[in-house]
Amino acid sequence: MEDGYFQVFDIRAGSSLGVTNSFKVSGNDEFTLGSEWIPLGYSASIAIAAPLHYEQNNLIQVDSSVPRAKQDIIGKIVVVDETALQQSSPFPLILDYYQQARVAANQKAAGIVFIINSNKNLPRLDQEIRTSLNIPVLAIYEEAASHLRSLALRKATAVMEISVRPKIVTARNVVGLIPGENPTFCNNRTVVIGAHYDHLGLGGEGSLAPDASGDVHNGADDNASGSSGLLEVARKLTIDSHRPSCTVVLVAFTGEERGLWGSSHYVRNAPHINDQTIAMLNLDMIGRLDGDPLTIMGVGTAAEWPDLIVTSNKKLLSPLSIITSPDGFGPSDHSSFYGEGIPVLHFFSNTHEDYHRPSDDWEKIDSQGLDQVVSLVTEVTLALAGKDGHSLPIPLTPIKIDRHSQPSTATNGGYGPYLGTIPDMVPKDFGLRLTGVREGSPADIAGLKKDDVVILFAQLPIADIYAYTYALRDHNPGDTVEIVVLRDNQEVTVTVTLGARR
Repeated sequence: MEDGYFQVFDIRAGSSLGVTNSFKVSGNDEFTLGSEWIPLGYSASIAIAAPLHYEQNNLIQVDSSVPRAKQDIIGKIVVVDETALQQSSPFPLILDYYQQARVAANQKAAGIVFIINSNKNLPRLDQEIRTSLNIPVLAIYEEAASHLRSLALRKATAVMEISVRPKIVTARNVVGLIPGENPTFCNNRTVVIGAHYDHLGLGGEGSLAPDASGDVHNGADDNASGSSGLLEVARKLTIDSHRPSCTVVLVAFTGEERGLWGSSHYVRNAPHINDQTIAMLNLDMIGRLDGDPLTIMGVGTAAEWPDLIVTSNKKLLSPLSIITSPDGFGPSDHSSFYGEGIPVLHFFSNTHEDYHRPSDDWEKIDSQGLDQVVSLVTEVTLALAGKDGHSLPIPLTPIKIDRHSQPSTATNGGYGPYLGTIPDMVPKDFGLRLTGVREGSPADIAGLKKDDVVILFAQLPIADIYAYTYALRDHNPGDTVEIVVLRDNQEVTVTVTLGARR
């Protein structure tokens, strides 16, 4: 590792105000930064002067297959009223500030200002991780905005100087190693066991309790249960009677809640990952079994998984009831490994009413069930890695799954057409890298490939996963679109007919 037990890497952790931020209209009316207005975290840093244009309703042409402004806004600073916006469309993506700002930028507006309700706080820059747009984006309170609205109706000219800086911090995966008793016998193969140790902090993005913003989200099940389970598996594997023949790598990932940041970094930077890692076992939310079946996902990623799970479960003093799912992709860290063609298993005791809420606390953990899951993971590990340097590890035969009927990830699920790409959610400077493409999917048929970086979707620039999600959901099943990707530093254009979800 780069720093002892730590694998360190830089991530964007919000934005902060730069040195100069000012907002004036007609040279006389100046609004007060912080109390009356603030730039959003994805605003461009720029100085401009342009006429105001007040938009009384939704800025976006809802009935268009490609989102566009309802009228000519080229060179204008658009003022959008949140109250009117909420009354104009039932579609939450169209109401999203970032979507509105993205459309305005694509339509060559000079800037955009959102009038927000007076009972809401001004947006926080320190929680914004989306890619910056090329126009200034501001929010202003209703009290100050009433004057701005009247100025915009008169087409007054606004002068603004905006400075927003991305905040970069160091993140750390924590990596441990249990050396195999006979690595030569194992041909230097390794098994990776992982769990993410991050959660939601004080809520905000990702919290399902919007009224509890600022309250501590302890995340006892998600994912203190998996993190503590990882440590207990490590302890069990160091007992003399359980020492593995092959090396076992234990990784506590950061940034899972942000979009698999830690595991994505790990699979691209761990020196042994592709040639020597034979399997990855993921522990995410394993603390709320409460007598219900344990769900194990990824059993279709290797031919041997079903029999191995049954055999390992029979070795427990109290065997578990188990439900399996074949898919190796899903909204947790195992997806990063399966994207590299590595067989995976994801152990999961299911969601519950406390998921992503402050009420996910320690007293609700089923400790006995957690012990059972840990014992099962230990047995599966020993089956994969062998034991005592003598028993032969079970070889795995990786399988690619044709899951045309399933959504690829949470970012491509819910509603909208089906494409079948597996996006890498770690932010890039520009574009969206594909971790994988589902076999038999529209993306696969069109010729999209793993490691392609999407830069245009139906002529719309794709700066990040948010722009990609919006662009995909702006279309319907059966639409034919052109997608431009960077492949080996060359632009490649493919034509895709979007499918329907089943």
